[in-house]
Amino acid sequence: MATQAIQLEADSKARRGFLLALGAYLLWGLLPFYMKAVAHLPLAEVIAHRIVWSVPIAAAVLIWAGRTADFKAAIRSPRIISMAALTAALISVNWGIYVWAIAVDRTIETALGYYINPLVSVVVGALLLGERLDRLQIAAVVLAAIAVAVLTIDAGKLPWVSLVLAFSFAAYAFFRKTLPIGPSQGFLLEVLLLSVPALSYIIFLIVTGQDHFVSSSLDDTALLIGCGPVTAIPLLLFAFGAKLLRLSTIGIMQYIAPTIVFLIAVLIFGEPFGSTQAIAFGLIWTALAIYSWSMFRGREIRPAVR
Repeated sequence: MATQAIQLEADSKARRGFLLALGAYLLWGLLPFYMKAVAHLPLAEVIAHRIVWSVPIAAAVLIWAGRTADFKAAIRSPRIISMAALTAALISVNWGIYVWAIAVDRTIETALGYYINPLVSVVVGALLLGERLDRLQIAAVVLAAIAVAVLTIDAGKLPWVSLVLAFSFAAYAFFRKTLPIGPSQGFLLEVLLLSVPALSYIIFLIVTGQDHFVSSSLDDTALLIGCGPVTAIPLLLFAFGAKLLRLSTIGIMQYIAPTIVFLIAVLIFGEPFGSTQAIAFGLIWTALAIYSWSMFRGREIRPAVR
């Protein structure tokens, strides 16, 4: 009877975690619509407002979760502050490239970047942590490299948007794991650190009359304020959901967002998708299928740790 109760509790947590993570991935997948809506606004101003308006949301969630003691201890540690400054810088680069790419009709490249991100993370783990790759993982990485080579040869240059997004997020995830605090505390610490230059920049724009927050229309004001919720809510949903899910479940679900972004780019935004892109994406999808199989094949499935 006790075993059955434990199993029911585990199933309930898994369902809750799945719904939270699914909500996060769906919101991330639909994010290009919002980024298109703010595309007429200066990139730096959009990023500044993403940061500043994320602070109250992250703070409210932390208070609701009753984790303020952990946060207070973290901000008294110079080591944690310096580590959080690094992760904050990495995620701000990722945000900036993402917003810019969608504004200039390069949404397909953002989808590609987040498709190859898991494979980049595998390589980072092998190079920096000494993790051994099995044959399937090596094959997946090789296929991804071939896909990048195909796009490079066709365009005459590296698909740098995809690569910067993939590597910046992989680096963020790698260093974020070194922060000895929870995901919600870490996110609040990151946006608080970033809010110092971000808020200073917003004030400068307002004082000089160059802003779109006070000096523009109510629509622009609302869009800029909305940058906070569309940034913070999916991150926090994922943070809480990932704690309740298996690593294998997260591994498969992470493809939901780039798939939605890809479909939006091609079917709604009408971005060009020729034979070269089809070959490259076919290679990437094959690589991801191989990589996903490698996670399941003969491995112990463990709860996700975030």
